[in-house]
Amino acid sequence: MRKNYYQKLALMVIVLTILLAFQKYTSKSRESFPDVKFIAASTSVNLSDFDPNILNEEQWQKLGFSEKQVTTILKYKDIIGGAFTSKEQLKKCYAISEEKFEQLESFILLPESSDKSKSKEFNTFAKKEISISGKFNPDRLSSGDWIKMGFSERQSEAILKYKNYLGGSFVSKEKFKECFIISSENYSKLEPYLILPAKTPENFKSFASNYVEKNKIQYRNFDPNTLNIDDWKTLGFSDKQANIIVNYRDRNLRGSFKNLEDIQKCFVISTEKFQELKPYIKLNSATIKKEETRQEKTDFSKTDLNVITFKQLIEFGLDERGAGSIIGFRKKLRGFMNKEQILSTYNIDKEVVQKLLSIAPLDNSNVPRYTLTDAPEEWLKDHPYFKYSADKIIFYRTTYPDDKKIWRFLKLKPEYEERMRLYLK
Repeated sequence: MRKNYYQKLALMVIVLTILLAFQKYTSKSRESFPDVKFIAASTSVNLSDFDPNILNEEQWQKLGFSEKQVTTILKYKDIIGGAFTSKEQLKKCYAISEEKFEQLESFILLPESSDKSKSKEFNTFAKKEISISGKFNPDRLSSGDWIKMGFSERQSEAILKYKNYLGGSFVSKEKFKECFIISSENYSKLEPYLILPAKTPENFKSFASNYVEKNKIQYRNFDPNTLNIDDWKTLGFSDKQANIIVNYRDRNLRGSFKNLEDIQKCFVISTEKFQELKPYIKLNSATIKKEETRQEKTDFSKTDLNVITFKQLIEFGLDERGAGSIIGFRKKLRGFMNKEQILSTYNIDKEVVQKLLSIAPLDNSNVPRYTLTDAPEEWLKDHPYFKYSADKIIFYRTTYPDDKKIWRFLKLKPEYEERMRLYLK
């Protein structure tokens, strides 16, 4: 009975404890559950330093831009001359929002503003020195002319685009200075030579069209063989260019252009300028100075092989390559000592040369000869037969000024020694 009593008592304690705990829980003030905030997922872009001038469409898209935005950015780059010169300039592209620019700014490898674009750290183009030959009208310069002056191909194209944007003329020095491709440093160099009004007139766009029409060259048919320096200048060439053209015609071409190709080959006449002039060029056969076609035939039985010329070798029947090889080898040897040397020349038609050797004489009396002890160092080091042993000869003869001893020290193959002795006393 006592055992049952204690069991009941323990059960009552347990029940009472549970009731008290439940009462405490239900009477406790409820705590507020924290609010749940949903964060919109953003596309993460792994950024690293980059040069916007070398990015392609795919690389711009990887930076988080849409296909349409990328197209706009690349078009903007073309409009400004094909390259961004500063962060400030890139920021102006409306396809790049302020938030996006702030995200990218610290990774962009460009100077903050265009004034710093000359910094070596960011300069992606090799700096070229601008060269000016004299006063010039920038409206008349082609892309090739700007390149010759020292601008890059892209820069020259941008300058021409800017001119077209103004209506076909730079109009004034003020407007020319506003061309963003031309730095303030380069403008300072160019300004004294510009044939342009200093100030921009009112309504400059209408003025530009009138100015272009006024300064447009009125081409007429002409014979390039009758033009003097002033005539070439009226065709739009500078004083220096006109001088070069006349000298090229009178000296290089012996007094006259023979065909259109001769004119086109003159390096101061750009491709664009040649195409402008081409319809008006009228070559008159009467003004073309004919080259002397009369030429006496060479008597090869009396022509020394040590003085025979390149033209005479061609006349005999050798091609230019073979004739050049013979003349070049003879020059290196300072003259042939025997006919077998000529026959050993590279790149020759041996059958033709053999025929020449059977006809023409060889006089070697004027070919220089020395001893090993007195031969000039320059001659030893340059002569085809001696140059590989020159240093040894020079070294041995300082101690043993005797040809016989030097020969013993050299220990050459018999065939090498034999050909070297041809040029020794």
